[in-house]
Amino acid sequence: MTQISRMLTLHPQDNIAVALADISAGEIDAATGVKVLQSIKQGHKIAISAIPAGQNVLRYGQTIGQATADIAVGEHVHVQNLGMSEHTQDYAHASEAKPLGVTTDVRTFNGYHRADGSVGTRNYLGILTSVNCSGSVARFIAEAAEKSGLLDEFPNIDGIVPITHGTGCGMSGNNEGYDTLFRTLSGYAQHPNFGGILLIGLGCEVMQIADLVGGREIRADGALRYMTIQQTGGTRKTIEKGLEELRSMAALANTATREPASISHLMVGMQCGGSDGYSGMTANPALGVASDILVRHGGTTILSETSEIYGAEHLLTRRAASVEVGEKLIERVRWWEDYTARNKGEMDNNPSPGNKRGGLTTILEKSLGAVAKSGSAPLTDVYLFGEKIDKKGFVFMDSPGFDPCSVTGQIASGANLIVFTTGRGSVSGYMPTPCIKVATNSEMYARMSEDMDINCGDIVSDGVSLQDKGEEIFEAFISIASGEQTKSEDLGFGGVEFVPWQIGAVM
Repeated sequence: MTQISRMLTLHPQDNIAVALADISAGEIDAATGVKVLQSIKQGHKIAISAIPAGQNVLRYGQTIGQATADIAVGEHVHVQNLGMSEHTQDYAHASEAKPLGVTTDVRTFNGYHRADGSVGTRNYLGILTSVNCSGSVARFIAEAAEKSGLLDEFPNIDGIVPITHGTGCGMSGNNEGYDTLFRTLSGYAQHPNFGGILLIGLGCEVMQIADLVGGREIRADGALRYMTIQQTGGTRKTIEKGLEELRSMAALANTATREPASISHLMVGMQCGGSDGYSGMTANPALGVASDILVRHGGTTILSETSEIYGAEHLLTRRAASVEVGEKLIERVRWWEDYTARNKGEMDNNPSPGNKRGGLTTILEKSLGAVAKSGSAPLTDVYLFGEKIDKKGFVFMDSPGFDPCSVTGQIASGANLIVFTTGRGSVSGYMPTPCIKVATNSEMYARMSEDMDINCGDIVSDGVSLQDKGEEIFEAFISIASGEQTKSEDLGFGGVEFVPWQIGAVM
């Protein structure tokens, strides 16, 4: 029988190991002496000790579920013998919060300085819609602007982004769904990656333009125009008026040029809970290193996807800056438990079929790997979906695990850079905010290299340290924020990924 060393135990207390390559039945691991009883796919779990039915299965030294049947040494551990029961955690709020300290290394990026003190990493014009009914007209205006060559004389503008969605009407005007959409649209209107915003409504919708504007100055630079199709006189007149307004805003936005800015102005949204068995071993902890580096420089990183920290929330509450911050996080977890129950679901509906093919079994396992993105910095505060983030450091923003929706919330909250880890492959982008795609494994990176920006599979295949890979990701923060194009930008993604979180009844 062939002696191999192709499985990795992540913690001394673990009773499973992770396959580092496809392993055939009958092969023996050189390090542990474990004989593999079934063929095991890369990223999947193997029992390295006998696990009786009902006993906890441990990965990262943490419980990822319970054995639903007796599991023998060398047996494949997955959906056929691993399940999840009710879990309880000792939250120990704020008990392990340790400030990282401030670095003396001064780093800058070249960004667009805005009148409100924020700094953009891109300089787009946005056509923002209040309701689904104005979506087509917004696209017509963007298409007309492109055909006319409107931006040819404005070289400092990155493009025109129509931001359309499927809601804004058929909803109550006085509930959390309305409030969530209001925060989302307001956040995009104020985003530093926009040099100007054209806001378009139909006129009769629940999400009224007048309420969004509300007599307040949404943008300190005054670069916001708004109209409704009904009041302007229909489709053709709105397109004509929209083009006039775009030209006026373009002249203003074009005066902005990239200038040095402290990287404390970077706000990075960290995305994807985990998509394969490598996520919590490579890309996510490497991103955690990069997150800590940015926090030391005074920047901000955002963890989200509340349904994908479930089972690992105790790791975050222990790092909360205060008991109050920890309790805010648990308040969101309890909301989600109620939300899923009301909709006849359960928190373990996640992982997805693709996640499971990649080796993830329960939400507890996925969440433990997901939390690795957050590094070791204290949790400074907890925010609602799309709520303006006003504190530096590592923060949490409540959102679903559905990636386009979660990223939409992070951008609305102020993220001017997105980092997306993936083990299955991702084809998406999030204009106006550039998205850095980070691969968890080398096989997928090689297969989808045109869509991926950074490979973290070499942490396993070539022994690259997490620290070195985290520094590589951090340097990518600076270069991309300064104007270097991501793969998704090169491919033109970002026009259909604006997905506000629809909560509540459609009426």
